[in-house]
Amino acid sequence: MGCILWTLLFSVTFTTHARSYSGAEDIGDYIGTNLDIAWMPSLEGLMKGYARKFRPGIGGPPVIVAVDIEVTSIDHISEINMEYTMTVFLRQSWKDERLAYNHTNKTLGFDSRFVEKLWLPDTFIVNAKSAWFHDVTVENKLIRLQPNGVILYSSRITSILSCDMDLTKYPLDEQECRLDLESYGYSAEDILYNWSESQDQIHGLDKLELAQFTITDYRFTKEGMNFKSAGRFPRLTLHFHLKRNRGMYIIQSYVPSILLVVMSWVSFWISQSAVPARVSLGITTVLTMTTLMDSARSSLPRASAVKALDVYFLICYVFVFAALVEYAFAHFNADYLKKQKKTVKHKRKGKTTLQDGKDAIVLFSFTILGVNYNHVHEETVIPSTMSNLAKIRRQREENRRELKPGKRGRLKIHLKPIDADTIDVYSRAIFPATFAAVNMIYWAGYTH
Repeated sequence: MGCILWTLLFSVTFTTHARSYSGAEDIGDYIGTNLDIAWMPSLEGLMKGYARKFRPGIGGPPVIVAVDIEVTSIDHISEINMEYTMTVFLRQSWKDERLAYNHTNKTLGFDSRFVEKLWLPDTFIVNAKSAWFHDVTVENKLIRLQPNGVILYSSRITSILSCDMDLTKYPLDEQECRLDLESYGYSAEDILYNWSESQDQIHGLDKLELAQFTITDYRFTKEGMNFKSAGRFPRLTLHFHLKRNRGMYIIQSYVPSILLVVMSWVSFWISQSAVPARVSLGITTVLTMTTLMDSARSSLPRASAVKALDVYFLICYVFVFAALVEYAFAHFNADYLKKQKKTVKHKRKGKTTLQDGKDAIVLFSFTILGVNYNHVHEETVIPSTMSNLAKIRRQREENRRELKPGKRGRLKIHLKPIDADTIDVYSRAIFPATFAAVNMIYWAGYTH
């Protein structure tokens, strides 16, 4: 009698509270607003004889598990560790006829305490490095039970997942990351996984904003994994297509590199005589380019593949170094021309001195012979002098034949040094044109 009175009192209290509570319509989808307490199934009776260690319909057809995912966040995508962090609501639904009831046609909701009493699919994340459930303020798990025994199990999970990345086009790359779900102990003879019919899109994905990437596409796949020692296991895979945001890298890496290359061209407008200015400018740009390359590589894994950013840094480094070498080449040509002019001047001076010496010898000879050079008749002096001149000419011709340059001498004649100012003038046009052409080839090749 006392038990009946307690039941009636609880029924009245529950009905009154449901009517006075402003949010009663929120639980109406679960148990109804005017639900009599006598309709509630007895959990003790419902769970009587229930063996949670055995799957539903053991020995019969496999259990069909429908999976639905809602992504709440994707963050901390690391190229160094080849991983990313994802937080999801993982929802699994299957039918367990042992939990069917006919007391009401409403769906019942339970919290995490009821989860421990049920059989659950042993779903695990294949490519997870680590994962954990959320338990603030309580365990983020729930169970919904329908009259026909269909169970919906939802849990909130954060996991660090591995993602194999191809960095050959970094930072102009696009990556594909995966989320693999699979049964750990039950083969395809016991469990079959399917994506939920409502899983035509990832819920919450349109609200995600990633710092380094943009999600361009995603797709769902289902496959069976064959293991010789264990059998065939079903696997569900969610593929993410990520496109790297290039704005930050253009500002931090590409633009500074281009400016350094342009700054190295300033030396082409500086006078050749300003040796400290041109040398210091060239060395400064080379060292700055080296520092920029090292800082960019420190945030990347030590991969053997050559990345697109490495290629661009190498191009810029070559142009900066070539500007320094250009000044060395121009300065060498300028010094060579100066030395050549001095050599020619010395030779001319030597020839003049030699001719003056020959004339002095002739005069001295005439003086010894007692001949006055001013009163010598042309008919007596000129014949002997002419014969001597003819001998000298023949001797010179023989010397020229002996000293006639071969192929190597001709090559030296053709490779005449270029004026240093001319080299600077050509460099002002050749360096920018070549750099622009290389940039067109680079961007067309890596952004294709």
